[in-house]
Amino acid sequence: MSISSFVQEDIDEPPSLATLPTDSATTVQNSNSFPVSQLSHQFRSIHFPMATDEQWNDWKWQVRNSFTSFESLEQILTLTDEEKGFKEQALNLPVRITPYYASLFAYKESLYPLRKTMVPVLDELVITPGEQSDPLHEEADAPVPLIVHRYPDRALLLVTGFCSAFCRYCTRSHMVSKKDKMHAGTVQIKQALEYIRQHTEIRDVIISGGDPLTLSDERIEFLLSSLRAIEHVEIIRIGTKVPAVLPMRITDKLLSILKKYHPLFMSLHFTHPDEMTPESHEACCRLADAGIPLGSQTVLLKGINDDVSVYRKLTHELLKARVKPYYLYQCDPIPGSAHFRTPVEKGIEMIEQLRGFTSGYAIPHYVIDAPGGGGKIPLLPEYYQGKENGQVVLKNYEGKLFYYPDKE
Repeated sequence: MSISSFVQEDIDEPPSLATLPTDSATTVQNSNSFPVSQLSHQFRSIHFPMATDEQWNDWKWQVRNSFTSFESLEQILTLTDEEKGFKEQALNLPVRITPYYASLFAYKESLYPLRKTMVPVLDELVITPGEQSDPLHEEADAPVPLIVHRYPDRALLLVTGFCSAFCRYCTRSHMVSKKDKMHAGTVQIKQALEYIRQHTEIRDVIISGGDPLTLSDERIEFLLSSLRAIEHVEIIRIGTKVPAVLPMRITDKLLSILKKYHPLFMSLHFTHPDEMTPESHEACCRLADAGIPLGSQTVLLKGINDDVSVYRKLTHELLKARVKPYYLYQCDPIPGSAHFRTPVEKGIEMIEQLRGFTSGYAIPHYVIDAPGGGGKIPLLPEYYQGKENGQVVLKNYEGKLFYYPDKE
């Protein structure tokens, strides 16, 4: 399957393991290779024994050899009844997991957090009240194809419906992997760029999808150069999960392109501390060394990262890789997402248990992206307790009250 004419490169479906070429499995270090962790090395030696280091560290090889069916997953996992109890045709979002990311949970039981985020279960077929295919009403805020213009000075540019790994809780499952939305053509891209060009109030453009870093280097440069040529576009952002699921995509060539279009920011998508492997750490550090400010947007997920000790560890690992925990999102009510969603009180509790117990840099904004297109709404514990005798009453992280002399 070709990803897109817009990508300009064919990345086919994975061949059988027997068709892979033979070569050494010795770790190679060169300017474009990533450290191959022991976990990856063990997985590759068992399931891709004929793959070379050069192949393993080639992001296109990773995409070509992704696991895209229950049949292929059964090569690396013992699937439970909940995981294999329905036909793939019933899925709104198909399966796609890179070999690298699969190596992180291949030998784990079914309740292991990363496995739960990638392997479908029967709960996906249970639709509960309030769930919608496009809960954020992005399509209603799309004046032209590929553009979501909700906020006065910002616009989303959705350049692809393809990701290198499909998260089961994906907000954009209504467009990701869908044939009619997978391939952003050149005509649509030019139309979207023209919309931005004509709307001088847009100072900040977020390139998203799908995952824009699955596009070819040439197309990424086309997008960045076109946006940077628009005088009123001050900031360009890229939203991506690539450093977590396909870290070897962060090549020297890609970095040389990105560095040319500052100010450029990246919103990364990390879910759990186990994602911060030597490979992912390297990817983040390469991006930071290229001068790109990095923030992480994490979705709060039941049984995955809703324990404050787990989430705090994630924030610490992110900071060590120079990634600022930016948003903690309440999981969006897409169809079949009830088993992922926590009570909103849990998110507020998480922030309360972080504040004062870790660095301020480690504390994100907890937000709900309001269903119906209301935008991101931040939620905080009640630190402000009101006024008393002309003084503001404040509650600190220990629950103690303090008084600030307010000025009338």
